[in-house]
Amino acid sequence: MNISKLAHYSIRTTDLPASLKFYTEVIGLRNGWRPPFNFPGHWLYLDEKDGLEGDQGSVHLIGVDPVDPSGLIEAMGDRDIESLHGSGAVDHIAFFAVNLLEVRETLTRLGVPYRERTVPTLKVHQMFLEDPSGLVVELNFPFLDENEGADA
Repeated sequence: MNISKLAHYSIRTTDLPASLKFYTEVIGLRNGWRPPFNFPGHWLYLDEKDGLEGDQGSVHLIGVDPVDPSGLIEAMGDRDIESLHGSGAVDHIAFFAVNLLEVRETLTRLGVPYRERTVPTLKVHQMFLEDPSGLVVELNFPFLDENEGADA
């Protein structure tokens, strides 16, 4: 098998505006180019260099149109709306991140609950939060300073 890296992950959501806001304002991804599919959605990118036509993004938000889901069903199959909360068999999605103190301030300002822990053997500080669909997102920060630890 010749897998080189993760291409992207997709979230099928019944609240596309809330998911877009979460991933752009809380996580800091950028909304960018997306092919003209026959269902609502957004492709989100890590930085300004990404997002040109032909790029694939890191996170794909797939909107469920309750009035006319036919485009989505045709492209990706049908899913029970009740199965779209939480992560199912996927436990969480993780990103490397920087500026721990700034992220704490942003999450507090936006009212986004989170949990923290430090993994001393890896020298990494982690934050765990949930997106609007109940999917757990892990942010991994380099542990550079004892004052940035989990005692927040």
